[in-house]
Amino acid sequence: MADSWRVLDRTLTYIPTAILAVLISYFAFHAVTGDQSLLTARQRHATLAEDEAELKRLRAERAGLERQVRLLGDSSLSEDLLEERAHVLLGFADPRDYVIRTPANAR
Repeated sequence: MADSWRVLDRTLTYIPTAILAVLISYFAFHAVTGDQSLLTARQRHATLAEDEAELKRLRAERAGLERQVRLLGDSSLSEDLLEERAHVLLGFADPRDYVIRTPANAR
């Protein structure tokens, strides 16, 4: 009976170490293979670079659109821009303009 208590006492001393080893293994496994893991870091950096390039392009496009809105506003109406937009959107031109028609597939 005393031997079985000694074995049980020895086993109980190793349980915290075993639990700690299991926890370390669990976190190490997920650090290597999880969603935010070391293996997906390159992919995240590539996606971030693509997103930053798209953000830069969209900001430039927005700046251009804001500039056009300013030019078409009530306070500073640009006649040239208004005429250009009417020509492009509505197909109208000034009677004094020379219009050269080209086939659509020639561009």
